[in-house]
This record gives sequence, structure tokens and C-alpha cells, in this order.
Amino acid sequence: MAITARGRARLGGRRAVGLLVTGTAVALALAAGGSVSQAGAATQDATQANKPKPTHSQIQLLAINDFHGNLEPATGSSGNINGIPAGGAAYLATHLKQLRAAAEAKGQDSVTVAAGDLIGASPLLSAAFHDEPTVEALNGMGLEAASVGNHEFDEGWHELLRMQTGGCLPDGDGANNQNSCPDAAHPFEGAKYKYLSANVFFENTRKTLFAPYTIKTFKDGKKVGFIGMTLENTPNIVTKAGVEGLTFKDEVDTANALVPVLKKKGVESIVVLLHEGGFPVDAKAYNSCPGISGPIVDINAGLDPEIDAIISGHTHQGYNCSLPDKDKNPRLVTSASSFGRLVTDVRLSIDNATGDVDRVNTLANNQIITQDVVQDPKTAALIAKYKQLVAPIENKVIGHLTTPSVVRTPDDSLESPLGNLIADAQLADPSVVTGGKTPVVAFMNPGGIRADLASNNGEVTYGKAFSVQPFNNFLVSMDMTGTQIKALLEQQFSGVNGPDAPKFKVLQVAGITYTWNPAAAAGSKVVAGSIKIGGQPLVDGTTYRIVTNNFLSDGGDGFPAFTTATNKFFGGLDIDAFANYLTAHDPYTPVATDRISVGS
Repeated sequence: MAITARGRARLGGRRAVGLLVTGTAVALALAAGGSVSQAGAATQDATQANKPKPTHSQIQLLAINDFHGNLEPATGSSGNINGIPAGGAAYLATHLKQLRAAAEAKGQDSVTVAAGDLIGASPLLSAAFHDEPTVEALNGMGLEAASVGNHEFDEGWHELLRMQTGGCLPDGDGANNQNSCPDAAHPFEGAKYKYLSANVFFENTRKTLFAPYTIKTFKDGKKVGFIGMTLENTPNIVTKAGVEGLTFKDEVDTANALVPVLKKKGVESIVVLLHEGGFPVDAKAYNSCPGISGPIVDINAGLDPEIDAIISGHTHQGYNCSLPDKDKNPRLVTSASSFGRLVTDVRLSIDNATGDVDRVNTLANNQIITQDVVQDPKTAALIAKYKQLVAPIENKVIGHLTTPSVVRTPDDSLESPLGNLIADAQLADPSVVTGGKTPVVAFMNPGGIRADLASNNGEVTYGKAFSVQPFNNFLVSMDMTGTQIKALLEQQFSGVNGPDAPKFKVLQVAGITYTWNPAAAAGSKVVAGSIKIGGQPLVDGTTYRIVTNNFLSDGGDGFPAFTTATNKFFGGLDIDAFANYLTAHDPYTPVATDRISVGS
């Protein structure tokens, strides 16, 4: 179908036109059987040997997102795609090499990029060394550019700058279960790839934290511009200290403002690396976007039509299709799931006359990182090196369980045995006691409990404990009145955490008991008179000392009541409190889930 003259005028003379897309997504590739074009025709390998001046050039773009330091394959449902075991850095490195070799055999250039959250919320193998092993592994994989995700700020923006530039931290050589630069002969050199953050600015300046974009020049002078974008909502889902002094601006406005900047530099082909995403209705349809919803839909609709493709992330979903831009032309939108289980293989078709992307002939395929290939030797050796270095930290026995595990599965009130254990550990932590004031209540967000606490024949190792709480949050004690605590408890079922049951986010607690009514209206679900602290009824005007982690303290997870607290005091790390509690209560027996109840 040819586009109309009026449509061409809207595109400002762009050649990247063709298929007119209306409301629904158009798949760019099939889960099996190879790729298809946006026009629906099967791809063909046709030789252009007899054409000295081909009309188009093919550029391979390989993309990942949300790797989260998973150097080894993740376990359980996080370690497969539709039942196929997937992921692992050594396998990912091999697949990338094979894909590049296939492109090179066809005379195509290649570039590898990422859409954020490569580090942060990582397994101990990476986190114990401040994610230095992951950066080293990605360097070896040939990554060239990556947008900054929210988890890149887990240890603060100063630490993120170190991830880029290199250097070592004076962290006590593993004394606190972390060890920067454990191999003295090979100090951390930083990322060889470029971090990009177009919409992250230092406050009151026009300077971005990292470069807003990078331009890759290929053979014959072809240029592709990559704009790196962090989700605007980052300050609400990371610790306040980690982004202090930074401002996060609107993704659409920022990207659109950069289009004329890139065009002045001779760039006609533009790709946004966006750490924000969407949710297809069928999570298994990783090579299409059935019924996709979420922020990616509105962002795509608002982006300048001169932007040719969006490589997205954050939602940990796999999808690959086209969505209509403002001018109703198809635009590639992809995401490669998470943990290195997929890689998106894009073949950008560049019009040699205009330097722009011919979207109709641009192909994409989300390929599973299967484990039936030979592991990349260098990556495997890197992992083996750090497995040996982490062993003394990981295998240290810190306590015992009288049961095989302590589970995070909640009961009807949304209270869990593991939640109780973590809250008890926070309440008992001496590092948060200040001025003679000891906390009497603890609150823990359920989303911060990442795994059940497992044992090895009853033994609990530091590695098992870390898998439960991998964020290295600080504990914070503070003063809250009874009125503020009531508001806090209602926020479990209202605002971003309501009004529907799937959104409820019930905090795990210690030192407090109460009843909530599922049938009551949002804002009044906590049964009047049911709240007790230390067995005594809550008093509105009384001030209570409470403890939580710094993520919640900053109002994270939709709990702004914490921001109204006063006299805040930072203690030690949550994982240290957890580990110390298990040692002090050895062996540990799970307690009853009787702190929160459901009633009327």
C-alpha cells in the first residue's frame, strides 16, 4: 500500500513509509519459523552481487534489557521462556557471537545495545562485588551503549559513575560481605560501553548525568543515533539518597527535543533505548504484542515520527511488533524479557539515498538464549573466577532452621512467615537505636522479599539470606504519630495500591496488630479500634518510634505517609540485620501469622 502525498508531507519527505497501521499491533516476527517483515512478506536472502549500487544497506541491531546481574542462569520460572531453559551470561555471549557472525557473512554491520537495569537487584555472585563482574561480562560481550535503568541507581548515582569510569571502593576487603576489586592484579576498569541518560539532569542545570545520545557510524558513512532514556518515575521507586540532586524529565518531551539535534548532525535513523515498557495480554507471545498496554503505548504515541524504533524494558516482558506513530506509520517496538533469556535481533534496512530507516523492510526477531550451545570460554572463565571469590561470603553458615524453609507465601490477610521474620529482625537491630529511643514497630514491603529462605539440611548460609533481601537497603528509624500510622495502614489498600485487591500491598509487620476488612471502601479498610502496639490500643496523638528500610522511608511503593515521619536516623543494612537475627536466634522456628487478621 502506498502512502498518500499528504502523508509524505507529514513525514517531511521521509522515505520510511509504506504500511499504514491502525489500532492494533502488527507482528514483526514469529516465535517459530523465522522473521517476517511489517508488510507480511517472508524474508529472503537475495544476492545483490550484480548491483554495484544497492538501494539499501542492512544493519544488525542486537538488544537486551533488565539483565540484573544474572551471570548464571536464573532458577525457577525466571530461568526459562515458555518452558525452554534460557539465560546465563556464557550462553548469551555465544549467541551474540553467532548472530554477529551470521550478519557478517551477509556483509552486514552490527551494533549491540541495551535498555537499562543491567545491574542492581543482582544475585550475590555479582552483588557481592558491587556488580563489577556483570560490567566486565558485558564488556566482553561487545555491548556498545545502554540506557540507564532505575536499578542502576540502587547504590546511588556516584556509584553509577564509577561503573562507567572504573576504580575501586575501600569497602573492607569483604568484611561486610561486599568486596570491590577482589583481584588486586586486575582492578575494575569500568564499562567500555556508554551509559546514556537523556532525561536525567543535575538539578538547576542543563547538564545530563550521562550523554543523552550516541551516534554509531557504519561503513559507507551510515549513521544511527541512539537516545538513552530512563523512566521518569525513577525517583519514586529508588531510594531518595541514590538520586539526590538529580531531576528526571518526561521521556517523550526529552526524546522529541533531541530529534532536530541529531538531524543537524546528519542522522536520519534514530532509535530510542527506553527503560520503560508494556504488558501484552499473553506473556508467552514474546514475538508479538497482543493487546499490549502500559506506559509504552502512550510513549510511542507521543514520540516524534522521525524516531524509527523503540527498544524498551523495565516490565520484564518479551514482545516484538509495530505500533503506529503519530502519522499512522508502523514503528518497531521491542523488549527482550529479562535476565538474559532473550536477545532481540533487529535488521535495520537503511535507504542508501536518504540514510533513513525503511520500516517496511526492517525485520526483528526475539531469539531465546538457549543453553544448547557451547558456553563462551572467556565469559565462563570470568564467572568461575568470581564463583571462587564469592564462596567464602556465600557459604558462610549464619544459622539454622527447624523447618526446610521459611516461605514468603501470604495467608488470607496477606501476612507471611518470612515477612514476620524480616520485620522481627529489623525491630531487633541495634543499629537503629538512637538517643535512647528504640523502635517498637517495624514495617517491611512485601515486594522487597525476593525469595523464600531456604536451608541446606537445616543450615542457612549468607548466600541464601541474601537471595531473600538483595537490595542492600539501609534501615531507618523514625517517629510517627498514631494518626500517621493509621494513614500508612490505609495506604496499603488505596492510592497506587488500590482500590482493587490485586493492587493491595500489605506491609509485613512486627510490634503491631490490626484487622482489615476486604469489603470496606478504600480509605477505611482498617477496622476502627483494632490497631494495637505492644498489645495496647493505638493512640492518635501518641508518638511511636518505628523502623523500616530507606526505600519505604522515602515514600516508595506508594506509602507517602513515611515521608511525614520525623527524627529519622539511618542504621545499618537490612541484610546485616537479617543475618544477625538468624545467628542470634539459632535455630529459628517460623512463628504464626497472627499479627494481621481479616474481619469486620
